[in-house]
Amino acid sequence: MSSRFRAHRLSAILVLVAAGIWVGTGKFASVGSEEANAAVPARDEAGQEQTAPDAAEGKAETLRTVAAITPEVKEHARAIRISGVTDADKRSVLAARTSGVILSLPIAEGADIAAGEAVMTIEGPELAAGVETAKAALTQRKQELDVAEKLYRSGNTAELQLIGQRAALAAAEAALSQAKAAADRLALNAPFAGVIDSVDVELGEWVQTGTPIATLLALDPIIVRAEVSEVDVGYVEVGDKVEVKLVSGAMAEGTVRHLSRVATGNTRTYPVEVVLANPDHQIPAGMTAELKLFAAPVKTVTVPRSVITLSDEGELGLRVLDADNVAHFASVELIDDTPEGLVLAGVDAGTRIIVAGQDLVRDGEKVNVQTTTIEPAAGAN
Repeated sequence: MSSRFRAHRLSAILVLVAAGIWVGTGKFASVGSEEANAAVPARDEAGQEQTAPDAAEGKAETLRTVAAITPEVKEHARAIRISGVTDADKRSVLAARTSGVILSLPIAEGADIAAGEAVMTIEGPELAAGVETAKAALTQRKQELDVAEKLYRSGNTAELQLIGQRAALAAAEAALSQAKAAADRLALNAPFAGVIDSVDVELGEWVQTGTPIATLLALDPIIVRAEVSEVDVGYVEVGDKVEVKLVSGAMAEGTVRHLSRVATGNTRTYPVEVVLANPDHQIPAGMTAELKLFAAPVKTVTVPRSVITLSDEGELGLRVLDADNVAHFASVELIDDTPEGLVLAGVDAGTRIIVAGQDLVRDGEKVNVQTTTIEPAAGAN
């Protein structure tokens, strides 16, 4: 037991001697001094600071490397896509103009008809006879007036009688006009060229004044009715060309004929009418169509969607480079979103745009620049 204690005591004495030797070397007090001396620049004999090669390299600022492109400035007309439905240019329900039995009905559903062509005729022999009676009465009144004028010039009749004959002639003329009008109402003619969509009566049927006879549609031209949003209404004008794609797959070109200046109450959209040529009546009314209108062209550049960044104020824009490779924020206007990328306005020709690393640099920061090219977007034509 005493021998073990002596061994431990001997070990403690050896550790104490070793510590004393280490302290005596002075290294304990020089650890921080070496680090401090390393931070103090050396001076030459003239007292000027000397910079070691390694320190000079560390002191030089390391520039961040970014990739940039110089996109081509082109004119771009933004496409405005809306849905619509085809409709007849004109639609009229033709009605009987007088009462009677249908004498002729030379129309059929789906048949073309010219303007002024007969649609229906009603029996009315008494009206035709009334026209002939009125003509005879008018002839008699003319002869009586001639006689009265001769007598008045010879002094054999009073002026009052002459005035009465003139009034009788005017009444006869009015009676003839009325008789002709009554007879004219027996016939019903097409007010415009079109297609008979439906026939609501049969030959020999008795009809009253106002009875619907047929529905007439004007399908050439045909109209596409749609509504444009309040955001896009300012880009649409009467006379603009429109690409129309029908649900059947057929393509056609139309023209804006009318743009309402009053928004609908619920949707806050503006009705628009596009007119299409339809000489063969191949496009029916009521078919769904997709309209593509084009805004006025503006100078734009097309860039990948990933290059868009925001300013400190939340403004949409790009990081661009000046001639000294210093980065700056440039605000832009989004014009269109295409398969090739975002179409932006507000970028001058020749501007270099950072496309990689734009979110890591700050305004006024100088960078190293690697020029690159824009790869076509997936799915772009």
